[in-house]
Formats: sequence, structure tokens, C-alpha cells
Amino acid sequence: MSAYPTAPDLEPTDYIVLGLANCFVKEEGEVHQVKVAEPIPSAALEAILKQIPTSYELAYATELGKVLDDNGNAQIPSDVFAGNVQICDEFLNRAIAAARTYKVRPEAQKHILLGQTHTDLNLSLEKKRVLNSDRVVKEEDNVKQHSHTHKVL
Repeated sequence: MSAYPTAPDLEPTDYIVLGLANCFVKEEGEVHQVKVAEPIPSAALEAILKQIPTSYELAYATELGKVLDDNGNAQIPSDVFAGNVQICDEFLNRAIAAARTYKVRPEAQKHILLGQTHTDLNLSLEKKRVLNSDRVVKEEDNVKQHSHTHKVL
């Protein structure tokens, strides 16, 4: 029987990478920076390691059982994620999803060895990740289509 009722295919020893992201929160018209611990899926990790600009300042490889307790609650390694670090929304679901990506692509586990922290990332805060922003859709956001797009010719 699996340790995770919602993920019977996963075990506490399965590989996962956690990232420390620099995000922002809007409060009363002001923007405040916050540090967020969140799982990084394998495809995102491979892109980040190719030095694309990212909000992550570090990536830490560990086991699923070290970041999720028996009840599925997040437990972040305080020695790696020191200070005032928040846990991302939907941590359980995101951790399970990320762990599955490494299970499907085990070659992605070679980028960062278990227990290691990778800090040589292209940290950029140019495009701010605002966690609580409202998306306002305007008329000019619509893509204009050619007049014949929906006509049978």
C-alpha cells in the first residue's frame, strides 16, 4: 500500500525538486516581495538549468517523504529554506505532480543529486510573479480574426 492515498504510484523515496521562488504580493496598492517554496517539475527544471531567466534563486533535490508528512502536509527543510519562507498554494497536489514527472523521466534526476542544492540559476525579477493579481480582460485583448474564418466557402 502506498504512503499517499491520492497517489498510489508514489513512495516516500521518490525524487522531487523544491525551488525557492521570489514572488510578489499586492497589498493596498503596494507590492511586497515574498519567498515561496514550491515543487519544480522536470521540464521546468531542465529549462531553468539552461539559464533562462527565472524567479527561482535555488533548487533543492530531495525525497517526497521529506517534504510531505504522513498526512500530506508540507514540511520544508529549514536548513535549506531558512528565514521567512511561505509554502505555495496546492503544495500537496503540486508535489505529487512534480514527483511523477521525475518518475516518468528518471534522466532528469541526474541534474541535481539527492540532497544537493543548485544555486547557479539565472535569477531575474524583471517579470515579477505577482501571486494575487487580478486578471482584467479588455476588449482590445481579443484576437481579431479574418472575416472569412467562420464562413463555409
